[in-house]
Amino acid sequence: MSSKSFNLKLNSKILKFNKVISVDSDKSISIRSFLIGAISEDISTVKNVLESEDVFSTIDCLKKLGVKIKKVSSKYYKIFGKGLGSLTIKKGEVLNFGNSGTLARLLIGILSTTPNVEVKVRGDNSLNKRSMKELIEILSDFGAEFLPSKKYKFPLNLISSQIPIGIEYKAGVSAQLKSAVILAGLNSFGNTKITEMARSRDHTENMLFKNKNVINIKSDVRKIIKIFGKQQLRKLDVTVPGDPSSAAFFAALTLLNKKSNLKIKNVCLNKTRIGFYHLLKKQGAKIKFMNLKKESNEIRGDILIKNCKLKPIKADKTYYTNATDEYPILFVIAALVKGISIFKGIEGLANKESNRIKEMQSILSQIGVKSISSKDNLKIFGKGIFNAEDKKIIVSNLGDHRICMSAFVLALLTGAKTKIKNFETVNTSSPSFLKIMKYLGAKFEKN
Repeated sequence: MSSKSFNLKLNSKILKFNKVISVDSDKSISIRSFLIGAISEDISTVKNVLESEDVFSTIDCLKKLGVKIKKVSSKYYKIFGKGLGSLTIKKGEVLNFGNSGTLARLLIGILSTTPNVEVKVRGDNSLNKRSMKELIEILSDFGAEFLPSKKYKFPLNLISSQIPIGIEYKAGVSAQLKSAVILAGLNSFGNTKITEMARSRDHTENMLFKNKNVINIKSDVRKIIKIFGKQQLRKLDVTVPGDPSSAAFFAALTLLNKKSNLKIKNVCLNKTRIGFYHLLKKQGAKIKFMNLKKESNEIRGDILIKNCKLKPIKADKTYYTNATDEYPILFVIAALVKGISIFKGIEGLANKESNRIKEMQSILSQIGVKSISSKDNLKIFGKGIFNAEDKKIIVSNLGDHRICMSAFVLALLTGAKTKIKNFETVNTSSPSFLKIMKYLGAKFEKN
């Protein structure tokens, strides 16, 4: 179910606003709900699902694997779980992950230890350019095979392990790789042990938390996750909160837009997802979390944001894990805050939907903002809020939703004449983005 292609034009600044909004539901939690529901027992229910391209790709793949999924009403789905190791597919069939790296890594994790699976796996043009080397190496340890050998980009052939054995794994900054190991370990013989060397988002663990027979988590100096293989999983009952990554773009716009105020309701405030907000608070941002509560084992609440003066951003590598998706919009903020901002430990951004360091530097240079990058650092020489009505920004077709959204916010704040090609890619994560921006007063043209 792919969106019709369209470009976007902007050429006027946004005026002040004082509004209350809700953002699109969380993508990470939505995708995981379907995947884990499919391998659980009985019927799982998921409410307030993100109905976006990436989630539709997830549903399509699971249906091809024999899972019955019923849409009850808008954003409310029932997943008829098949149980662990029970997904089936005709030999040589193709599973297409679309633009979703989360779906690709997590579903391949599940399938690598599901018996008698031989499938072709692929994505769209953007996903097919991304290296899956680490994923392939880890899942090969479980006994899965990927062909052709030594090829690390989609399309690939996956042959699952017939006798998967649990492994020991040291997890870095990627929550997707950690989740792939957890999900592969569920249907392996023996135990799988994961030691977190860097804290990454923990939605997979939160979703499995009720299954004490399956997962054990100890947090001492390091977090250690133990997965006990070949046990049954209990059904899920999940209500998905709003996506903090989608909310970040509206927060950035509010912080930098004179005399503006915004309240964003019911957002996921899991501490592994709010590095963006903590980092900006350190630079003087007026951001408050209110009405906090825990539901479906995830903290959620409202975010209040007020326009204010910010200091240049100093982000050491510890922020990267918990603010990965928000770095493109952080670069926009850095460009529009006076002084030098420094971002460290960001080499992972080169292997996202696009090379996000290079592409954001290109966008900023088009309006005269200077930046210097090395492999894992970026320095941005911020000019403060300035008028760029005499400048042009052109964003080519990158298939990268976060770059499109960041360029959109930059255009609204500077007035630069902006053309963003193939803006439909934003529907992979934030189908309501333009509707909300229009409500806040943004003017744009589709063509």
